Amino acid sequence: MSTTAGTAPVIELDGVEKVFDVRRKTGTLRRTRTRVRAVDGISFTVPRGEVVGYIGPNGAGKSTTVKMLTGILNPSAGRIRIDGIDPTRERTRLARRIGVVFGQRTTLWWDLPLRDSYELVRRMYRVPDAVYARNLDTCVELLDLGPLLEVPVRQLSLGQRMRGDIAAALLHDPEVLYLDEPTIGLDVVSKSRVRDFLRGFNAERGTTILLTTHDLTDIESLCRRVMVIDHGRLVYDGGLDGLHASGESERTLIADFARELPPIDLPGARCVGVDGPRQSFAFPAGRSAAPLVAALAADHPLVDLSIREPAIEDVISRMYGATS
Repeated sequence: MSTTAGTAPVIELDGVEKVFDVRRKTGTLRRTRTRVRAVDGISFTVPRGEVVGYIGPNGAGKSTTVKMLTGILNPSAGRIRIDGIDPTRERTRLARRIGVVFGQRTTLWWDLPLRDSYELVRRMYRVPDAVYARNLDTCVELLDLGPLLEVPVRQLSLGQRMRGDIAAALLHDPEVLYLDEPTIGLDVVSKSRVRDFLRGFNAERGTTILLTTHDLTDIESLCRRVMVIDHGRLVYDGGLDGLHASGESERTLIADFARELPPIDLPGARCVGVDGPRQSFAFPAGRSAAPLVAALAADHPLVDLSIREPAIEDVISRMYGATS
């Protein structure tokens, strides 16, 4: 979360649409053309320095939106400005002000060592030596890339490549950073390291971040504001607590006991499953699990605990169920 977020918008969308013509084979010699509206009249602004979660189910229009924000795709209608720049008309000028990490599609050179990929990035963006050295040192230290700098990109794991891509996207000091699933493939410790890095980078540099992810922990750790897109439409824009309240989403507390027990009546939660000595309890996502854990530990032979977070798809499904 950034404390440097200002009021002037750096990202502006007004009535943005994207329509694709899709041809489908309907017979031996026949094809039909269908117009698919991937993004349907989206409008929002993001102030400078803010970290915003942009979430939704697969196929909702998230990646299409990001591709329009970067100038890769042209909108079918509406207006987009990134720090006053039209991405469609000024892609080269825009490229110097943004950084992008597209999920599992690396921007690094497959057969080159990580260090050589970074040198190419420096030359492409004409990054001053002092700026490059500062940013590289920061990324290498905080993302634990030191042992990987001489390793060809093709030999890196998915999680290692993701960390490498995040560093590459920040070497030229972008004002806006687009992240698509930045913690995919990472273990718990690495995820925490990436989140801490992004939080610190945002706080120190005031970099505006638009984050798409299916991991609610990423959102909870980094974002005060969440936007939900579904079927190309912006259906929610606000705080995470409000999202959970709208969707009536639930977390699941999974408790393992020393022996089999009858279903436990736990105040503030409901038992949703019993499997031998294991019982599962659903409770509102906006509430702390601490009182539930304390109650279980006080009265029952508790062996182990874990918490399952609600999936974004479940949050949205519940939200629609509550409003339909």
